[in-house]
Amino acid sequence: MAPKDENVGREMGEGYKYVSLGLTFAGGIILFMVLGLGLDRLLNLMPLFTVTGTLVGTVLSFLVVYRKLQEEERRRREQKGR
Repeated sequence: MAPKDENVGREMGEGYKYVSLGLTFAGGIILFMVLGLGLDRLLNLMPLFTVTGTLVGTVLSFLVVYRKLQEEERRRREQKGR
């Protein structure tokens, strides 16, 4: 019987973490786009708030994902230094 690789479970967890970041990014964009679309329909200003919401959602989602990745990198460096 071949020895079980102990890193397989950890690697799967790492993969899921990055899938979660991708969904966070996409979800933020979609959320702000839908909010903008709702405002456009309410105020009859198509497509002003839809475009604005999409851009704001993109920037904010990018910043959230970027900060999470920076924090993860900082923690890895601290663990590596120990």
